[in-house]
Amino acid sequence: MIADGVEDEEKWLAAGIAGLQQNAFYMHRALDSNNLRDALKYSAQMLSELRTSRLSPHKYYELYMRAFDELRKLEMFFKEETRRGCSIVDLYELVQHAGNILPRLYLLCTVGSVYIKSKEAPAKDVLKDLVEMCRGIQHPVRGLFLRSYLAQVSRDKLPDIGSEYEGDADTVVDAVEFVLQNFTEMNKLWVRMQHQGPAREKEKREKERSELRDLVISVGKNLHVLSQIEGIDLDMYKETVLPRVLEQVVNCKDEIAQYYLMDCIIQVFPDEYHLQTLDVLLGAFPQLQPTVDIKTVLSRLMERLSNYAASSADVLPEFLQVEAFSKLNNAIGKVIEAQPDMPILGVITLYSSLLTFTLHVHPDRLDYADQVLVSYCLKLYNAYSHKGACVKKLSGKEKLEDKKATKQIVALLSAPLDKYNDIVTALKLSNYPRVMEYLDSETNKVMATVIIQSIMKNKTRISTADRVEALFELIKGLIKDLDDAFHDEVDEDDFKEEQNSVARLIQLLHSDDPEEMFKVLDWVKAFLFS
Repeated sequence: MIADGVEDEEKWLAAGIAGLQQNAFYMHRALDSNNLRDALKYSAQMLSELRTSRLSPHKYYELYMRAFDELRKLEMFFKEETRRGCSIVDLYELVQHAGNILPRLYLLCTVGSVYIKSKEAPAKDVLKDLVEMCRGIQHPVRGLFLRSYLAQVSRDKLPDIGSEYEGDADTVVDAVEFVLQNFTEMNKLWVRMQHQGPAREKEKREKERSELRDLVISVGKNLHVLSQIEGIDLDMYKETVLPRVLEQVVNCKDEIAQYYLMDCIIQVFPDEYHLQTLDVLLGAFPQLQPTVDIKTVLSRLMERLSNYAASSADVLPEFLQVEAFSKLNNAIGKVIEAQPDMPILGVITLYSSLLTFTLHVHPDRLDYADQVLVSYCLKLYNAYSHKGACVKKLSGKEKLEDKKATKQIVALLSAPLDKYNDIVTALKLSNYPRVMEYLDSETNKVMATVIIQSIMKNKTRISTADRVEALFELIKGLIKDLDDAFHDEVDEDDFKEEQNSVARLIQLLHSDDPEEMFKVLDWVKAFLFS
């Protein structure tokens, strides 16, 4: 049945292309003879092929691109017509006589592009007319492609500051309003695709929507156009652009659209704008659908901000001024509360990203890093208390069973070691041992080995009894059996390597003060033989 459907679709596409090419041939003949009426007649018939509802978005795109190429030629003809004395105003009205609305609107957008270039009317008036007229197409796929065409032909004709189409003082507002309106309508059409057809075809519709997202007609293209408007300064972005975009993202209540559009916002707008509007941007995350993969989007935001901080020392004071760390930490907490079914792995990933951000942006603020660890412990404890998933309890202590989650914790605990190259600094993080308590015996040993390898690599000297005690608390899994340790399958080679690691570590315990050195050795002896 699926094979038959694909075969039928290929036939429909071939028939559509054949009809389009036939009418394009007659259109070219009319263009060559400067016959305007026949050119409009055959171009409308050519564009009627786009009225089909039989093609998937991917196949429709093939048909659309062929029509798009022909419309480029038609636009050149319209330009020549205006040079030969044809009134662009009359031409703009003439194309509206096309019998079917879809060809009429494609022709209107094409002539509208020439109309704006002629400067016989303000660009903002023509754009407003076009974006309003396109509401005549409410079929999701046909409407999306039509509005994508409008965005394509108008992107270099927006009344922006410094543009040849710049108008009065509010010119940028008009440009922004046009793009935002087109964005809003495109997103509504894209979301509507999800709710058309029987429930059993839900997966098929999701696949089709993903195809549209990956094609050049995507809704996010409007956000890219917005990011390129020179007249949008920080104030306009903060007061108009971002609130309007986020309003649409939140209100659409669609998982696919929300994930995609939040990611687009983070990718296309400047890092400086993200930093200065963190309150507004982060406030939208808890309002998203519970199934949205927020951890990935938030992690990308923190990564971008980290790279922005690394780009210049001059921007670091801005992070302190806007209290970026505090806002991100609070936002993560609210997101986890808003998504009670978030997997443990998601919680750990969010705090790992926050710790990485903190170590890059505020390497001198150990209190920030420690705050991330304590926030993580609290959220993990609450997750255990309410979910009871992926956890085993031994001697009153919860241990992670999720292998991916424990691997992520190892990455989280390794981050301070990699950043500071100094276990002494990591030992100052009072909540570091608390996080290790959530690891099972085998993973605890892995983390302990990572700690020893870091010490050996950097030849770090541990010189006080207090630090030695804190260090051995972290690596005790290599020395003593933990509560959840099992004795039935112990690899002898692994055991020997673990003990050799501890032996090499002891060689790095050194203090120039004989009395302190005695305390160190005395403590180690007592610990090893207790």
